[in-house]
Amino acid sequence: MKNWLWIVAAGTFTIPALYLRLSELPLDAWVNAVVFGIAIVSAAFLLAWAAETAQLEVSQALVLAVLAIVAVLPEYAVDMYFAWTAAKQPEYASYAAANMTGANRLLVGIGWPLVVLISWLKRRDKVVKLDKPQTTEITFLVLATLYSFIIPIKGNISLWDTLVFVTLFGFYIWASSKSEQVEPELAGPSATLAALPSRARRAAIVGLFLFPGAVILASAEPFAQGLLGTAEGLGMDEFIMVQWIAPLASEAPELIIATIFVLNGGAAAALGMLVSAKVNQWTLLIGMIPLVFSISLGAPGALPLDARQVEEILLTSAQSSLALIFLSRLRLSLLAAGVLFLLFASQLGMTSTLVRYGYSALYLAVTLGVLLKDRGRAACLFRMTRDTVGGMWRGRG
Repeated sequence: MKNWLWIVAAGTFTIPALYLRLSELPLDAWVNAVVFGIAIVSAAFLLAWAAETAQLEVSQALVLAVLAIVAVLPEYAVDMYFAWTAAKQPEYASYAAANMTGANRLLVGIGWPLVVLISWLKRRDKVVKLDKPQTTEITFLVLATLYSFIIPIKGNISLWDTLVFVTLFGFYIWASSKSEQVEPELAGPSATLAALPSRARRAAIVGLFLFPGAVILASAEPFAQGLLGTAEGLGMDEFIMVQWIAPLASEAPELIIATIFVLNGGAAAALGMLVSAKVNQWTLLIGMIPLVFSISLGAPGALPLDARQVEEILLTSAQSSLALIFLSRLRLSLLAAGVLFLLFASQLGMTSTLVRYGYSALYLAVTLGVLLKDRGRAACLFRMTRDTVGGMWRGRG
């Protein structure tokens, strides 16, 4: 009964947003930001529970694809709104980059360290180890991160980038479907849904995909506009509001679910889930931006990046590099998690060009320092990439 209350509560919290969307009542910007932000968070919970339960119903490859898309849907909806609008109002291009970089950096700077911290507080484990199948995620994170350094050099996000990132995402899904999988361990609302008779369970899964998906898509525009209006009313930097508040709302369910996993003894599963989310956001999310921009533009086009956006993407790429080196031995230590968090937290609120370039250099310097201290880490990443790509080639043959 308790789990059903969670499902009903999550659904109920979406109703005010739907009412406001249909009635089009004029409200203050901050009210729109709060109401539609709560709706996005609640809908993301419903999607997560449905996706977990769907593992019992459809093919493994399809589940992986659905889970990957679900993981980025809230960020996708907001980011795609900014990309679509940027074709008509060029100033919105910076917001698309802000939301994408914020989502990626928040996940690595807060999400990954949170898992290790809770594991240490709960069980005094100073290291969280990933399962061997996670080498697939790390491989594609390596490839996406290496390519991402090209974007600041080009000064735009183009359809060529869409081709590269979406191709990487497709191969990631395909490679993951070939990995050895274990029977899903469901808990909470997803376990309650799984206990339903087959026909009722399938109907519930379909409903819990369609309804929250519609809520997120309906909420994206008013939520984004509410954030911009709130920032303007408070005299804040609109870029900062979009970069951190929007991703924080959409990432909240994922971070909460990861926390529950850790508290239940599943630290490895929690970290693995957040690593997978990083791959999804660093391939599919960024890859779809120029495609949506071009569709809205009515012709092939590239989303232009100003100096600040170039710096933000460079900083995000540098953070990904350090995160990869820390994960190269399929583990994340308390010390490494602390470094990721401190480097992330200490830069918040500082918006100068010098700070962004300085932290980019600092991330890369720490990456180099770790490599020099433990040169085997680079070899580990190379072997993971070689084995994963080689396995894909052999599977193709």
